[in-house]
Amino acid sequence: MAVWLESRSADVSYTRFYESTELPEVADIDLVIIMGGPMNVPDEKSHPWLVGEKAFVRSAMAAGVSVLGVCLGAQLIADVLGSRIYPNQHREIGWFSVEAVAGSHEVFSFPQRMNAFHWHGDTFDLPAGAVHLARSESCENQAFQVGRNVIGLQFHLETTAETTELMIENCPGDLAKGCYVQSADAMRESTATSAETANRVLFELLDYITS
Repeated sequence: MAVWLESRSADVSYTRFYESTELPEVADIDLVIIMGGPMNVPDEKSHPWLVGEKAFVRSAMAAGVSVLGVCLGAQLIADVLGSRIYPNQHREIGWFSVEAVAGSHEVFSFPQRMNAFHWHGDTFDLPAGAVHLARSESCENQAFQVGRNVIGLQFHLETTAETTELMIENCPGDLAKGCYVQSADAMRESTATSAETANRVLFELLDYITS
């Protein structure tokens, strides 16, 4: 994402909640990107900053700011819009296929089928009025769009070889065997063959929601 932002000479700020909870003014923002984390959407007692983040997401959408939520970020958008967040039947960790859900010319179109990187155990119900964009074999609601410029992705299109290694290094406990959990070596191999396409689709998506 930084590559795309730099190519457009964007003035980028970050809110790292483990360092500070100071959020920017919505009026000064063109695009909000909400990333993931190891916490869960309801964990407001252990992570009280979630209350402020949810309020910020709500205000950004109300102001018409373009919003992209990734993994936990997508779940936060769904939560703010009144949807239920709950454990998925299967944990989904590694590179697995997602397929586009037939939509219209008025929403973003994913490739009919592509590999995407996943690292999640929870899922969400589609928000009221949202358009279903993508699904996978193990998780029905993988992507949605609200209006013209709000998109939630349960999967990660921004994945690179470097970020794959960081996930493997920092979250080894998540790699317990499961039907949809790849080994570290399988993730590395899949990253080498699938990341470039995923990154290209990400850039197309960012172009779309900011146009």
